[in-house]
Amino acid sequence: MKICIDTMLPREWFERLNEHELVPDSQPCPDAEVLTTNFYKPVRKEQLDSFTNLKLITQFGVGYDNIDVAECHRRGILVTNTPQPVIEPTAELCMALIMGIARRTAELDRGLRQNNIQFGLLKNLGHSLYGKTLGIIGMGNIGRAVARRAIACGMNIIYNNRHQIDPAILDHARLKAEFVTRDELLQNADFVSLNLPYTPEVHHLISERELKMMKPDAFLINTARGAHVDEQALIRALREKQIAGAALDVYEHEPHISPELLELDNVLLVPHVGTGTWEGRKAMCDAMIDNIIAFTHNELNKMTLV
Repeated sequence: MKICIDTMLPREWFERLNEHELVPDSQPCPDAEVLTTNFYKPVRKEQLDSFTNLKLITQFGVGYDNIDVAECHRRGILVTNTPQPVIEPTAELCMALIMGIARRTAELDRGLRQNNIQFGLLKNLGHSLYGKTLGIIGMGNIGRAVARRAIACGMNIIYNNRHQIDPAILDHARLKAEFVTRDELLQNADFVSLNLPYTPEVHHLISERELKMMKPDAFLINTARGAHVDEQALIRALREKQIAGAALDVYEHEPHISPELLELDNVLLVPHVGTGTWEGRKAMCDAMIDNIIAFTHNELNKMTLV
């Protein structure tokens, strides 16, 4: 079987597939049966037209908005993703961003390096997490993993989801979380965390209207997809102090970052590294390979199909 492998990943991570013909995606491989890809690489009709025998596309990551899934299904091409390995590293980063923006970690680090910080009892103050309310929009696997960590920090959890989760499921996971409407969440949360997948229906989920609902001392955290947030509206809200700050791992026009964000001290920015640990990325590659091996054995029940 000819497999077109992602050259952004180390070649040795694909050793379990050595019995197959592995072609780097930097080379033409129109007759490949399997294509591995990631969120930086679009797979639309134009790219699909360049393949003559494609049967499976394996996405490196949980989000797959870079792939025209409907067109793949129309052509009889299977699509898989890797939802399980992304949960814990993304939740870790989300919690790190919450702590970092609340305690002004990056801002104070910059100030010290620039010799622009004064020590003092009432200088350089941030905000505590204990007793504060975290509002999670998107209470799926990642949202629940964030909630576990926040509860350990003494935070109260409210959430909004497409459907309310059975309280028995939350109780079993030892998660005390209250379901509220999205507007109620925005009005009451000290920290608003976006943890939902991207679909056109949630484009600009957070825009001028939603930002005006948030408390002036609240923070917005986005580790999901950049297009959830109207970036220009966010910049205006930050400049005008409508909200206290934001911490972003993703951007509306990624990899481009609005220059205005780079000028603001009340923003914490990282370059889409939600799953960016060695352990996490290797586990994602292993899950992608598991999907390929299951496909070669015609074990569709073992594949994470989308």
